[in-house]
Amino acid sequence: MHEPPIAVASRLGQVRYDIRGPLSRRAHELERDGQAILRLHIGNPGLFGFRVPQHLRDAIAEHLPRSEAYCHQQGLVEAREAIAALHRRNGVAASAEQVFIGNGVSELIDLSLRALLDEGDEVLVPAPDYPLWTAATRLNGGVPVHYPCPATREHLPDAAEIEALVTPRTRALVIINPNNPTGAVYPRELLLALVDIARRHRLVLLGDEIYDSVLYDGASHTPLAPLAAEVPCISYGGLSKVHLACGYRVGWLVLSGAPARTGELLRALDLLASLRLCSNVTAQWAIRPALEGPNEIGRLTAPGGRLHAARAAICDAVGRSAFLRVVAPHGALYAFPSVDPQRLPDFDDARFALDLLEAERILLVPGSSFNIAARNHFRVTLLPEPAVLEDAFARLERQLERCAEQAARRVA
Repeated sequence: MHEPPIAVASRLGQVRYDIRGPLSRRAHELERDGQAILRLHIGNPGLFGFRVPQHLRDAIAEHLPRSEAYCHQQGLVEAREAIAALHRRNGVAASAEQVFIGNGVSELIDLSLRALLDEGDEVLVPAPDYPLWTAATRLNGGVPVHYPCPATREHLPDAAEIEALVTPRTRALVIINPNNPTGAVYPRELLLALVDIARRHRLVLLGDEIYDSVLYDGASHTPLAPLAAEVPCISYGGLSKVHLACGYRVGWLVLSGAPARTGELLRALDLLASLRLCSNVTAQWAIRPALEGPNEIGRLTAPGGRLHAARAAICDAVGRSAFLRVVAPHGALYAFPSVDPQRLPDFDDARFALDLLEAERILLVPGSSFNIAARNHFRVTLLPEPAVLEDAFARLERQLERCAEQAARRVA
């Protein structure tokens, strides 16, 4: 007699994370068979030859003997004070008591939404979004309500469209700036309009700023919290991207706003942080030297830097393509090209991504994985060498030509 399979939580049926989903599993199968896969699907600098700055490594090595016990549930005091000092330099009256360190921003997003949401509460999330925001909202009983950030507006939202989505159940407004996956960097005037919506509707602002220093061609990042002032705001940052230290799993949040409104939320965050004891102590020693040391990422994103050259390689390749368009990313580590619907009206991003993987051994992420309805986008990382990206886009163009030939045969 066969026992029935163990039932899993029904809420997982609404959750997806395609960046490490079926396509990635198929890529692993091909690699086990000896195939070389070019992975353009994930922003993981250590896989592309980037190295954590030496002064961060040295700090961890020096403090290893002091890393063998749990620390305070919010994180090492020294590290939290360095994060608070950074926010004070940006104009926020922050203290170490408002800072929580986590095992990456991913853990802290989940923790924040768990502290905020009751069943059926709504969260305004950009579309496209980093899909953890949608997933974590659903896993914590909330309802993600997506506001559009289309390529026709350079992937920027419209404040009036966002406000039209507010209901009595809306609790929070998520702002990903610089944006993953599009690379959009929000202008100050737009951020002020979003803060005003939060103020008038008593929303909590959730500012995902993990790419705040990854900027190109003169783009400037405006921190959200100083604009928010008394409006409750959670700002997220970390070492993964700006300091090329994904594997360290170091993220943080800073809660700002009027203490009379944020006090209960602060206590809820502290309770939830206590339940997981603390985050990785060893890697926290890298926070102060990272925030007080040189801006290593700026050298890579400036003209002549590798990331700047990679971005240019993608934009140039799209410019030569008969099928592709792209809004040049102004920040972050990705581009979000689209396929011209006039050239390939029946294009399906998920089918194309699988065919590309099988035919050309390139792994990318379909744009619909980022919670948009359109199926003609895909995300690629800027992390490979420019020459590698040039070759990848030549192979990608070859696959698009096959799609066009197949479409012509169907019409004939």
